[in-house]
Amino acid sequence: MKYPINPIKALLAILLLGVFNLQAGEKPMILMKTTQGDIKLELDDEKAPNTVENFLKYVESGHYNGTIFHRVIDNFMIQGGGLTEDMVPKSAPYTVENEANNGLKNTRGTIAMARTSDPHSAGAQFFINVVDNDFLDFKAPTPQGWGYCVFGKVIDGMDVVDAIKGVATGPGDVPKKVIKITDVSVID
Repeated sequence: MKYPINPIKALLAILLLGVFNLQAGEKPMILMKTTQGDIKLELDDEKAPNTVENFLKYVESGHYNGTIFHRVIDNFMIQGGGLTEDMVPKSAPYTVENEANNGLKNTRGTIAMARTSDPHSAGAQFFINVVDNDFLDFKAPTPQGWGYCVFGKVIDGMDVVDAIKGVATGPGDVPKKVIKITDVSVID
């Protein structure tokens, strides 16, 4: 026995499948609460999957809560995620291979991983670009050309980033006023 296809039910099924596909393709969202205000980030787990996974490990463990923006350079970037208010480094046991060759650029409002001179040493520290910094982009898979992996962008709170970049700093580009990251969490 054949069952006739109800066109309304068929259309609803197609629409529901589309909604589920949109939800499955959504990028991870992060809310970073600071003493200057909130910053909302969208992470690009498609272009930087390992970096996003590494960052989320630190978010989920609570690592960033209570850290500070310890390096602030107007017309460059704001860096945080690795030091306490007393300037004590927090342990960062997870590192990630550099994914800077993913096509994402260090443009204003993007978040990227900080690292040492070893291109594959990124742990927990990150920075948010406050201007376009194309000199930080991937050029070649060499020690000088690897660049810094962009893995997301600010989608709300760039005014907070701009307020942070404008604070007075002392030796080592350390803000004279403590700018604490009070809570970092994944949001829907």
